[in-house]
Amino acid sequence: MARIPDFEGLAMFAKVAEEGSYAAAARAMGVSVPTVSRAVARLEARLGGRLFNRTSRQLCVTEFGQRMVEQASALYRQAEEMESAAQEMSVQPRGLVRLAVPMSFGLRWVAPLLPALMARYPQLELDLHLSDSTVDLVAEGFDAALRIAALPDSSLVARRICAVTQYLVAAPSYLARHGRPEHPRDLVDHACMSYAYRARSQVWRFTHSDGTEQDVVPRGPLRVTNSDALVAPLLEGLAIAELPDFIASEYLADGRLEHLLPTWSMTQGGLYFVTPSARSRPRKVQALADFFIERLAGSQWLTPNVT
Repeated sequence: MARIPDFEGLAMFAKVAEEGSYAAAARAMGVSVPTVSRAVARLEARLGGRLFNRTSRQLCVTEFGQRMVEQASALYRQAEEMESAAQEMSVQPRGLVRLAVPMSFGLRWVAPLLPALMARYPQLELDLHLSDSTVDLVAEGFDAALRIAALPDSSLVARRICAVTQYLVAAPSYLARHGRPEHPRDLVDHACMSYAYRARSQVWRFTHSDGTEQDVVPRGPLRVTNSDALVAPLLEGLAIAELPDFIASEYLADGRLEHLLPTWSMTQGGLYFVTPSARSRPRKVQALADFFIERLAGSQWLTPNVT
């Protein structure tokens, strides 16, 4: 049966080579000099060759040791990283996390989750920034953001949580007075309210089920920076507008709004958890990401049949 490798001996050999002396290596590892000396001697005996040439003033790695020192050092670093990661995972996430979230989505779907989040991570402090304007995570000092977009900023690290779909909607009273558009081109004859913070432009881009595309520039009495502001005028039958499914679903379900141009799809985007970098992501930020992915990936706002 093969013997278990002498991991301790290899680690201490690597540390001595790095520090340049047994005493320095012992201090760095928090052990005695004799412990280090015995471990290196045991490894030498096992390998059948000297790892160091010792004089009264100097300690040098032998040619035999040089063949091993790089791999032994890599093994030592990997073990340190493994232990550090395991310790971090076992520690309750704590400290401040600055999170940016779109206003309407945050109030409807993030705020109701806060009691569960606070109960799960009592040592976590959340600075929740609610705004539909896109913040610069790095420049403004945010740790992370929930973003709704067709394509997230390529300079950020993004984890897609779920799909978000835009619907063109109107109230039955509006359709009774002005008629129902049958093609995106018909919208030029209708009052259309728009959202100011669209990801790319103010153009509504429609794609038919057969692949045909049609662009429309909405024109009408109202343009807003928060989609919830469109709901009251919509329900009063004043105009047509696009709404994301997480707002539109309840009104489509009870018939207060109707889905228009069902064979044409609008923006097919997604909800993303984004951070400035995936490298050395703090445990508190990773815990927040895992929590929202767990709670939001199911798309609780999935709309009933609206086609």
